[in-house]
Amino acid sequence: MELSDKITLTKNSRGVYDLDTTKGCFCGTKQNPRGCYGDCYAAGYFKKYGYNFTKKRDRKFVNVKHLELIRDKLMNIDMPFVRIGVSGDPSENWSHTVSVVKLIYGFNKSAVITTKHWKEITDHQLSELSKFNVCFNTSVSALDSPKVLKYRLKQFNRIKQYCKSILRVVSCDFNSKNLTGLTLNEVQKTLFKNDLVIDNVLRVSKSNPLIKQELINTEKVNFLGGKSLMSIKNKNTFIDYCNDCPEMCGVNL
Repeated sequence: MELSDKITLTKNSRGVYDLDTTKGCFCGTKQNPRGCYGDCYAAGYFKKYGYNFTKKRDRKFVNVKHLELIRDKLMNIDMPFVRIGVSGDPSENWSHTVSVVKLIYGFNKSAVITTKHWKEITDHQLSELSKFNVCFNTSVSALDSPKVLKYRLKQFNRIKQYCKSILRVVSCDFNSKNLTGLTLNEVQKTLFKNDLVIDNVLRVSKSNPLIKQELINTEKVNFLGGKSLMSIKNKNTFIDYCNDCPEMCGVNL
């Protein structure tokens, strides 16, 4: 089933509003059909409802009336920010993402752009975004290859010249009895030594290859009124409803 190309403002189960400029993730699923780290929650959601997550689809405003409706809604949402990059990575079309941010300028909220930088944003595009209330979340993990990790950290540091830049670490409780797990744990420690870091705990399914390889430790925890399997390194990491989160995806840091 194909998604509509009509951009929407939606609120998820954690209370976060998204205005995704792109839905689906061609780049992420090209690396792994199950999505990043073998358990992309967005890929799982799309599969459950019969949508094709492997194809990137840009989301657009239909007309001026549609744009005004979204702008009015943004003014009144009960969060200080809206996220771009919940069920698709905006880096798959930076020019389109920049154009959407320009169109919604003046909605009195921060735009949190969450990305893995599959495609590199240009200096000119960053300069354009610097004129608006934008907070970048660069998503990384010790599970990324050294080459990929180096590239994403470079983007995280580069963005600081233009916009607020947050390092969004997808963290795990690595198994120290496993040699690879022990090594990855040291990489993760280094990631958390960066400035302006937020912790994004990895949620997994029982069939995740990382569990079978005994790379991570997991536990079932209370999550949004049910139970969820997670790999939690820092027991103090916030995993509840987002309107109670002190960090607000880095906006409050």
